[in-house]
Amino acid sequence: MNVIIISALFGVLMMFSSVFYTKAKSYLPIALLGFVALLVVAILDFNTIDLFKVQADTMLRFSRFSYLFNILITGCAIMYLLLSGADVEKVGSSRAEYFALLFFIFCGIYIVASFSNLLMLFIGIEIISIPLYILASSDKRNLKSNEAGLKYFLMGAFSTGIMLLGIAFLYGSLGSFNINEVQVAVETRTAANGIAYALPKAWTVVGMMLLFASMAFKVSVAPFHFWTPDVYDGSPTVFTSFMATIVKASVFIAFISLFHTMFGVLQYKWLQFASIATALTLIIGNITAVFQQSVKRMLAYSSIAQAGFMMFAVMVLGEKAYHGMLLYTVSYCLATVGIFAVLLRLKDYTFDGFNGLAKTQPVLAGTVTIFLLSLAGIPLTAGFFAKYYMLSAAITGGIYMWLIILAILCAAVSVYYYFRVIQAMYFKEGTPQVEDSNTSFKFTLIVTALLVLLIGIMPSVITSWLE
Repeated sequence: MNVIIISALFGVLMMFSSVFYTKAKSYLPIALLGFVALLVVAILDFNTIDLFKVQADTMLRFSRFSYLFNILITGCAIMYLLLSGADVEKVGSSRAEYFALLFFIFCGIYIVASFSNLLMLFIGIEIISIPLYILASSDKRNLKSNEAGLKYFLMGAFSTGIMLLGIAFLYGSLGSFNINEVQVAVETRTAANGIAYALPKAWTVVGMMLLFASMAFKVSVAPFHFWTPDVYDGSPTVFTSFMATIVKASVFIAFISLFHTMFGVLQYKWLQFASIATALTLIIGNITAVFQQSVKRMLAYSSIAQAGFMMFAVMVLGEKAYHGMLLYTVSYCLATVGIFAVLLRLKDYTFDGFNGLAKTQPVLAGTVTIFLLSLAGIPLTAGFFAKYYMLSAAITGGIYMWLIILAILCAAVSVYYYFRVIQAMYFKEGTPQVEDSNTSFKFTLIVTALLVLLIGIMPSVITSWLE
């Protein structure tokens, strides 16, 4: 609970900092200090040390998993600011306000990681989404940015309407917004029927499917993914990095909590639907990424493909799903944030823009190679164990074997388009146009790459904290 309050306070502080520090060259140090404070508070929460006593038992439910996720996602945000924080201030004149929006987004992230009430899920999702609409269209001089913001707003509003309709159906059917009470209501009906799987009320299933569709939109799961490439490509690259990683992983945590806690007993009702959506996501994301000529757009489709792997954590009920999701959160966020940080230094976002990068900028090329290998799931990187835990959980959880085989084949396809960038950096001639990178930026990149390797060698560094 403390992190929710502190993040909201820092958001307000950042808003007013532009009033009191009008001559400040950079607001990044204040933002970094704020996120370090959030990390400290998240660690205090994990150790059950409360700064504020707030009674929110019927609205929020805190667990070891949600506490650990808060620590990890805040750590990823700090790495994001260290690598790309300076680029946030280059987007426009409202520099302090951009950081304020990031704090407000994290307020929503902490809510969706710990909600126990459907209304809190809605509030958390909207606190995340509304600032994102602003950030997506923050580059007023760029027509594509304005288009991305408008498209994201319209599609997001539509999906929010679907979510509210689903919540209304569930409340009308089960009489409660509390996900624990709804679970008991469903289980009671099942037990009273005297059979293994009793059919719930039709409105319960309708509400469940509407919630599934709205959450699938938020995390770019097919066939609700059509907005993703245009919004990610049109938004300022520094905010695309944030949306494709930290925000996506956070909404997946809400997705998992909703379908494990509330609809776990009805897994047989939505598993087949979720399997089809996962298969479409894996196929569309990977196949379409193969034909892209822009690395930024390729990463947009790559994020769709990665969402397909994360869907296994939604479908599987068990500890391995939570372990896999935490590993996926860290590995995917660190690797993708690192790649986007390097992409921001390049003038040309096409594959040809990376030609010869290893000769002129060996540190940038080496770290990008590690990040790409992690996204591809190559052993000794964090991405390998993230995918391994997902597939292992799927096998032990009884997920369709054809879907697991499809995921492995799609992972093999992803190696092709990730290695295209590596091939351009090391095996093609060219002189890439790269902005000068200072020593601190390169050092942070190296640290990020070492973290990816460390987690790939010892994944227990993260998973052991759930024991």
